[in-house]
Amino acid sequence: MKLRPTASIVEHFASIPDPRMDRRKRHKLSDIFFITLCAVICGADDWASIEQFGRAKEKWFTRVLDLKHGIPSHDTFGRVFALIDTQKFSECFSRWVADLCDLSEGEIIAIDGKCLRRSLDSASDKAAIYMVSAWATKNQLVLGQQRVDDKSNEITAIPKLLMQLNIPHSAKT
Repeated sequence: MKLRPTASIVEHFASIPDPRMDRRKRHKLSDIFFITLCAVICGADDWASIEQFGRAKEKWFTRVLDLKHGIPSHDTFGRVFALIDTQKFSECFSRWVADLCDLSEGEIIAIDGKCLRRSLDSASDKAAIYMVSAWATKNQLVLGQQRVDDKSNEITAIPKLLMQLNIPHSAKT
């Protein structure tokens, strides 16, 4: 039985274990995820800008979340995301976005590969990072990303991305 799709960020990310010590938790993990996702969707691209976005919208966040200690600091956002299981977060994010697509009754998904800016590190002899992304055209939302393995190409990463998103694929399409 397939569960009914939901847009709830809290429900989708509830399965991620909180790695922080209990005595150090001032902010709920779900609140940190919610604020972060809202900020990133609105263009924030680092921990300081996520904190800044949260503070700018604190009145609204306080109405929809249980923020006993206000907006977390940029250091808190950074520490939490450094500690969590990033693979689990990616899976939860993909399921959340897939549910958003189900709720919008499907749409065209564009697949594209790009080299990440400033990812080449010649001094350390590290190759540039290439990613393949799935883009929901109607919702204008990235559904998921998959890193292209070193010494490989985008074609090998696409099936992995589609499996992550649980999108059926065929060699003919």
